[in-house]
Amino acid sequence: MEAVRTVPNSKGVPKELLETESYDYTLPPELIATEPAEPKESARLMVIDRKSGRVTHARFGEILSFIPEGCGVLFNDTKVVKARLFGRKRSGGAVELLLNRPLENNRFSVLVKGRVRVGTELLFDRELSARVEELRPDGSRVVTFSESGKKRISFEELLPHLERVGHMPLPPYIGREDTEADEEMYQPIFAKREGAVAAPTASLHFSDELFAQLAEKHETAPVTLHVGAGTFKPVEAKIITEHPMHSEYYEIPPSTAGLIESPKPLLAIGTTVTRTVEYYVRTKKSSGECDLFLHPGNPPIRVDHLLTNFHLPKSTLIMLVASFLGLETTIKVYNEAIKERYRFYSYGDAMLIL
Repeated sequence: MEAVRTVPNSKGVPKELLETESYDYTLPPELIATEPAEPKESARLMVIDRKSGRVTHARFGEILSFIPEGCGVLFNDTKVVKARLFGRKRSGGAVELLLNRPLENNRFSVLVKGRVRVGTELLFDRELSARVEELRPDGSRVVTFSESGKKRISFEELLPHLERVGHMPLPPYIGREDTEADEEMYQPIFAKREGAVAAPTASLHFSDELFAQLAEKHETAPVTLHVGAGTFKPVEAKIITEHPMHSEYYEIPPSTAGLIESPKPLLAIGTTVTRTVEYYVRTKKSSGECDLFLHPGNPPIRVDHLLTNFHLPKSTLIMLVASFLGLETTIKVYNEAIKERYRFYSYGDAMLIL
C-alpha cells in the first residue's frame, strides 16, 4: 500500500528549525547505555512541565505521581522479532542480514552486511536460506526465504525460523552481541503482535506491576506500529523536510480510536505511538502505512503528553521531541541530561513531557 505523504508545507517556519545541524549535540560515549537499568523502575526520569518550564529529576518508579489525572494512556503492542541472522553465501563468505519488513508476494525488505548480487543465495542453516531478488537504491535488499526446499515462505512461516536461529536486533550503538537477557529486556511487557525489528524503547521501563498500577488510575489502550530499521536512518539532508521519511505498518483498534476521538488528554508511551495517533487524526485511516514526520514545523495536534527516551543527534526522533518542546528547549534539556549524567538511547533513561 502506498503511504500518504504527510510532510506539510513549511512556509513561515524559521529557517533554523528546518536545518538538520540545529538538532546536533555532543554526547560523551560513556553515557550510551549498553545495559538496561535493573530493576526497570530504577531508571532515571526527567520531567518537563511545559507550562511552568520546570524540570524535575526523578526515578521512573515515581512516574504515576506526575501523570495528570484523567489522562488516556496509549501504548504500542508490537513485538520485536529475532530479526538478525548470521549466515554465509553459497559461494563462500560470511553475511549478516537484518530483516526490515515484509513486502507483497512473500518478499522481504532487508539490510545485508556483505557484498551480494541479484541471485546470490544466503544460507543460515540446513533448513533456512534466502535469495537476493533486488538491490534497491537506498541500500536495502529484497529477498525471498526458503525452508527445506519450499520457496517463498510467508512471514508467519518465517517466524519459527527466526526464533530458532535469529538474534535480537540490538541497535548498533549498543556495541555488543545480544544475550539471552536481551530477549526479555529488549521486549516491552505489552509485546503481543510480532513484526518489529527495533523496540519501542519508552515501553521498556515498565514492569508488569507498575503498568498495572497505571491502568488502575488511567484508561489505557493499544496501537500497533511495527518499528522498522528505518527508525535508525540518519537525516542526511541539510533541510529536514527533504528527508525521505520511512514508513511503517500500523493498526488502531476501534476501541482505541474511540479514546483518541474522546475529549480526554492523551499520553503517548513513545514516539511510535505518537506518530501512529497523529497519522490517524490527520488521515482517519485505522490501518496502513505511517510515514508521518513530526518536527517543530509540523507539531502534534492530538497527543498532549509524551514519554520517551533520549535520542540520537540529528535524528527524526529528536526532531519529534522538538515538535513538543521547541528546538531551543529540546537542546537545553538534552544538555542538562548530559550534565546530570543521564543514560542515553534504547536502554537509557526516560523523559516525560507534560
